Amino acid sequence: MHADTALRRLEALPDLAQAGKRINGLFRLLTYRPLWTEGLERIKRNKGAGTPGVDGSTISTLGETDIETIIQMLVDGTYRPKPVKRVYIPKANGKLRPLGIPTAQDRLVQEVVRSILNRIYEPVFSPNSHGFRKKRSCHTALESFSKRWGATKWLVDVDVEGFLDPAS
Repeated sequence: MHADTALRRLEALPDLAQAGKRINGLFRLLTYRPLWTEGLERIKRNKGAGTPGVDGSTISTLGETDIETIIQMLVDGTYRPKPVKRVYIPKANGKLRPLGIPTAQDRLVQEVVRSILNRIYEPVFSPNSHGFRKKRSCHTALESFSKRWGATKWLVDVDVEGFLDPAS
């Protein structure tokens, strides 16, 4: 896809989504190099960028040649994600939380796809949705909640993990 066409298409995605239009041709956007360069810069800033996946590579080892290789594999249909490295990190209560660490290439592919999908879905998400969104958190949810229901005395946060497990 020509760079100007891809850029116009990316910029049009939020308006198309808000208008409820069907959006086609998303796979072709994956050949737009600036998305990959921006994605690589974003994931390089993450705290876990130096953590290797199952193949031992880290984000810092990725460059323009890797981007070209990944794009070509996607176009050829030969790209296959690698297994995710599983590690366990301690929680405050002493238990362990599982964490999956994808390979550097897989993280980059995920970031590029996320950036495209974000342009589509962010404009149509409810303003009351605060989970896993940019500039939104538990704190913004509480602020929103207190503005709407100022006289609230109780908020209950429940972790229902294991609630339906059979008693042991």
